[in-house]
Amino acid sequence: MKLTAIVSLLLISSIESMAQSAYMKLGEQALMDGNFKAAVKQLEKACLVDSTNANAQWMLGYSYYHSENYKKSVTAYSKVIAIKPTDASAYYYRARAKSFLGKDSQLPAVEREKHLIGAIHDLTKAIAVSPDPNDSKLYQNRGIAYREYGIFKLQHAAQQQDKNRGISSLKASINDLEKVLNSNPGRSDISLLIDLSKEKLASAR
Repeated sequence: MKLTAIVSLLLISSIESMAQSAYMKLGEQALMDGNFKAAVKQLEKACLVDSTNANAQWMLGYSYYHSENYKKSVTAYSKVIAIKPTDASAYYYRARAKSFLGKDSQLPAVEREKHLIGAIHDLTKAIAVSPDPNDSKLYQNRGIAYREYGIFKLQHAAQQQDKNRGISSLKASINDLEKVLNSNPGRSDISLLIDLSKEKLASAR
């Protein structure tokens, strides 16, 4: 390769790097200011320049999430996970986005179920790779995800197998939430969540 061609490639690479850095700074500032829609505009540009930048993809996923664009948030966090498969926070926010999609009554039941199961799987993965595997936030959210899936299965129970899955999921919800309560006995909000899961379980039998 000729020297002029090498210099040209280096210049293009340098310009692209500067552009991404500028977009990221603007996006990060908008995110910090709570202006998530503005953050999306800048971070989308940053990710167009370099789709392999995990930090840009993470901030984009977070901005989509807080703009209630959950489908795009899932896509962005999936890209983060492809780059950094041990990023517990990416699994956590992807799970939260999937939970919202799972509650969207406009989506077909099959798609909603896929998202609800996906949320449980992501939170399980987050627990596995988390620096703190006893993080109560992860167990609390998985307990809620189990309850949401359990209620969904009971509402859409076409056969006994569906009902059994719903009951098993409600039991798993109670187990996770009790784990949180055992670590934080004063949390009345967790006691309330346990009661809700127990009520759903009692009515299912």
